[in-house]
Amino acid sequence: MGKLAKETESIERIFTKAGTKAYDAVKWSKRDSSLKNPATGEVVFEQKDVEIPEDWSINALNIVAQKYFSGTPGTDGREKSLKDLIDRVVDTIVRQGQQEGYFESETDAETYREELKYVLATQRAAFNSPVWFNIGVPERAQQASACFILGVDDDMRSILQWYTDEGMIFKGGSGSGVNVSSIRSSYEALGKSAGTASGPLSFMRGADASAGAIKSGGKTRRAAKMVILNVDHPDIEEFIWCKSIEEDKARVLQAAGYDMSLDGKDIFSVQYQNANNSVRVTDEFMKAVEDDADWDLKAVTTGKTVKTVKARALFREFAEAAWRCADPGMQFDTVINKWHTTPNAGRINGSNPCSEYMHLDNSACNLASINLLKYLNDDFSFDIKRFKHTIELIFTAQEILVGYSVYPTERIGKNAKAYRELGIGYANLGAMLMAQGLPYDSDEGRAQAAAITAILTGHAYATSARIAQKVGPFAGYHKDRDNMLNVLRMHRDEVQNIDASLVAEDLLNAAMTSWDDAVELGELYGVRNSQASVLAPTGTIGLMMDCDTTGIEPDLGLVKVKKLVGGGTMSIVNQTVPRALKALGYTAEQVDDIVEYIDIEKTILGAPHLKKEHEPVFACSMGDNAIHYLGHVKMMAAVQPFLSGAISKTVNMPESATVEEVEQLHIDSWKMGLKAVAIYRDNCKVAQPLSMAKKEGSEKSAEV
Repeated sequence: MGKLAKETESIERIFTKAGTKAYDAVKWSKRDSSLKNPATGEVVFEQKDVEIPEDWSINALNIVAQKYFSGTPGTDGREKSLKDLIDRVVDTIVRQGQQEGYFESETDAETYREELKYVLATQRAAFNSPVWFNIGVPERAQQASACFILGVDDDMRSILQWYTDEGMIFKGGSGSGVNVSSIRSSYEALGKSAGTASGPLSFMRGADASAGAIKSGGKTRRAAKMVILNVDHPDIEEFIWCKSIEEDKARVLQAAGYDMSLDGKDIFSVQYQNANNSVRVTDEFMKAVEDDADWDLKAVTTGKTVKTVKARALFREFAEAAWRCADPGMQFDTVINKWHTTPNAGRINGSNPCSEYMHLDNSACNLASINLLKYLNDDFSFDIKRFKHTIELIFTAQEILVGYSVYPTERIGKNAKAYRELGIGYANLGAMLMAQGLPYDSDEGRAQAAAITAILTGHAYATSARIAQKVGPFAGYHKDRDNMLNVLRMHRDEVQNIDASLVAEDLLNAAMTSWDDAVELGELYGVRNSQASVLAPTGTIGLMMDCDTTGIEPDLGLVKVKKLVGGGTMSIVNQTVPRALKALGYTAEQVDDIVEYIDIEKTILGAPHLKKEHEPVFACSMGDNAIHYLGHVKMMAAVQPFLSGAISKTVNMPESATVEEVEQLHIDSWKMGLKAVAIYRDNCKVAQPLSMAKKEGSEKSAEV
């Protein structure tokens, strides 16, 4: 019980000094935000004299001004400064936290306010987009969650409700996923009436069209959604091939002169394109694949076998479709439910659009990500104290938003407030490892990532237990107390598997201590949140934080070009290379020579002064110095045991990858204990939003 005194400590000032304001420590400037359509030169967005910290890039400025500022452009009500945006969000959170007893005193609340504002203004962390879209804007629904999982039953009323619920989620700037395996197959009767059912694929088309019609949050980005089908559903083969067939159609239309680009006027005629598709498989199925055994496809209504196939043949169809168009992905049901914290409330059937949030049907999760590169010290060690402090600040804000937020449906609102699922995560892991001179695909890189992820989730759960001491555990906790605490212990036990010889001693000790605290405090007080962490894609907020790499990803390429939906492009150059070269012992003159070479040649291979053994440090997921795709899978496997949810991760494969290699990758992912995996084979899609920049005069365009 020695930690009792620690639980009631005041909030520390680490980033700011008592009596000062967060913004006083930041240098500000005014700059113009402007985005042009590269094809026409037409200005698609413009706002002048935006106040922004001096060290924020023009890319980050454009994200904030174009996507997140509230108010009608050109009017007095339009936000004009990053301060306006952060104040709107943080002041709302602190006010709500004070009302609900999260702060011991007015001084605590004020300290928390300034510390959080500093973290956000210095790109150390960011909330998911709906928080920036909605929170504190009077005319907008106060929806804070980015991720939703819906449920659907085998009747028309429920199916139409699914359409309605998805539409409302997309309108609020968020995404959702659903497992449609409960809908009877096209092999089954409609009951008393003659004829057979339409099957889930028919209803997926309607939901896809609805999603394509809605701009997310009234902004420029499109809705995101996930559709999942269990591997024993009779329509599984049609599901596996549906997007590949549509991709073939898109290629034919493009060849005929139709505009099938990412935001092209004709791309919307291609079906199923607004959803990520995933097949949900069990250990039983994967073992049947290994044994070349039979696999039964079973009627939804009766459970009787409708058709028997060879598991290996079905798995081959899956791999061929994924090879052709990157869909479907795969989710591993057995391991997902093994780590389930609240099984008495229902099993985990679905996920959000990117597969990182996995919990109950009709539930919600708000996300936030920490910029790991900001916690790398000048001596290339990791700043554990400031990292843990940031976890406390961000996690507490996310938890307060659970109670403050409104939800698109009554069922989701009820579950969200009963189970309070959160998704704290990080970005810039790839850049941080590079800056330390560590290859992404190395045992050292994976051990470092595992330890940091263990601290992230362990300290988040310890924070959750301290919050539970103040305001009580989540409402569903007592029904699942033993399961919840058992999963915490499972996480703690996994810390023993991190290779102590490959990680700094203080980092590993912090990982162990974080989980010891989480388990001990959880046993004392319960926890406030049934889930704590996920690794999200951090696409837009990664740009807002000027991250070189998103989520758990390595860099795509050292220099690349990104198209923006709604018009415009961004040139993104990796800023971590000079820092990494310094860590590896190169002189300032040598660094300048190497960087100049990259600027011209768009590759580091062949750069002057560069030692051969250092090339892997600068390996990216694509290009002529590519990380082997199994390096991606191994990194996911290293951190998965320390996450509540799963990982949004696309394993990039070269265009030359074979179907057999796709098969083996998924078998390896299953054996390594991943919850989900998706692949992308270069150039397998007609519209590809992110690409590497090529040297001028190369045959391939720099934008695709």
